[in-house]
Amino acid sequence: MVKDNLSALYSKLPSGVKLVAVSKFHPVERLMEAYDAGQRIFGENRPQELAAKVRQMPPDVEWHFIGHLQTNKLKMVLPYVSLVQSVDSMHLLEAIDAWGRDHSKVTDVLLELHLGAEETKQGFSEEEILMICSGNTPSENLRIRGLMGMATNTEDEDVIEADFARIESLFKRIRAERPEMCGTFTELSIGMSGDWPLAVRHGATMVRIGTDIFGPREY
Repeated sequence: MVKDNLSALYSKLPSGVKLVAVSKFHPVERLMEAYDAGQRIFGENRPQELAAKVRQMPPDVEWHFIGHLQTNKLKMVLPYVSLVQSVDSMHLLEAIDAWGRDHSKVTDVLLELHLGAEETKQGFSEEEILMICSGNTPSENLRIRGLMGMATNTEDEDVIEADFARIESLFKRIRAERPEMCGTFTELSIGMSGDWPLAVRHGATMVRIGTDIFGPREY
């Protein structure tokens, strides 16, 4: 099933759009089905689960952290991931930079824009992201690679599309106003199982898909 699901997704995804297989809560056996079918990028959102799976999966897997990351869990995540997609506060940004300084590592990150109406969502405001990208924030041991966001949880495609249009506009504005960042500020991670075609329409370079690959969570 996993192999067929991946094949169907890749047949629809435009070339150049990366597929992040959201593997949280799924067992390693299911991840290996995806790996054997050619999938190499996996997204996890719990530090303990990520650290356990890293030890069980092949070494060429590219791990992305996609959930809220507490600063006291950095040591369980940063040694293993290629990208932290969900940097949602200055406190976390500064902590990642400090950890990198202490461990001689540069961490690639995306800044999470708070999209949608849900008060519970994490993320920066547009003004905060523009301030960070102005160059007045710690950056010696982290590299800001782009933006990430989650659309409003609704069936109304007009609302979802408006959310994606907003983050796409901010992404383009930063690239236009900060041309020196264009070589590395290249990623726009939006879109999940229910809305990824709309995300692609609005410039997504990464989509985060779990259910359409692995089916319902098993635990």
